[in-house]
Amino acid sequence: MTAEHGLAGFTIEQVCDEVGVSRRTFFNYFPSKDEAVLGIHEAAERERFEAEFLGLGSRGWPAVLDDLVELVIQHTIEMGPEREEQSAFMAAVEREPRLLARVMGLTLEREHALEQLVASREGVDVDDSRARAAVAVLSGVLRIGADDALRSPDTDFGSTVRRALEAARTVLCTASPREDLA
Repeated sequence: MTAEHGLAGFTIEQVCDEVGVSRRTFFNYFPSKDEAVLGIHEAAERERFEAEFLGLGSRGWPAVLDDLVELVIQHTIEMGPEREEQSAFMAAVEREPRLLARVMGLTLEREHALEQLVASREGVDVDDSRARAAVAVLSGVLRIGADDALRSPDTDFGSTVRRALEAARTVLCTASPREDLA
């Protein structure tokens, strides 16, 4: 509806009628149309992800990325949108650019929460550069993997993300450290 009419082009009641729920049920899950379009109702999923990640225990820094990538792939496959839904979401964001700002804000919030989660699991301060770097690499890997998956309809998300992780490892492991930074 957002892609077709913009956020102002339909009411919450119309959304409720379309999906067969009451207005009260809608507001039990989403505080606004914006959040419904963005699919923001992730508290239970976030708790599950955190429990699974922490449950793996500290296995050293190289394992942090492996664990994060595998959990993100697993959770995305379980609850992620289908390609048609992704296309509709992108069309909605193009129609309503203010949603992009909200998506960017949510991404930063999630990244900060992940930094805290990684730091907690690895027993370091939240400002530890390794925790922040792990999340930054993860974000880049996910962006590349998702982009590649969308470009190639016959390729699955998990494969593209794993390939992007291996590419990042190749680049990072072959780079020489600068002496003046040591």
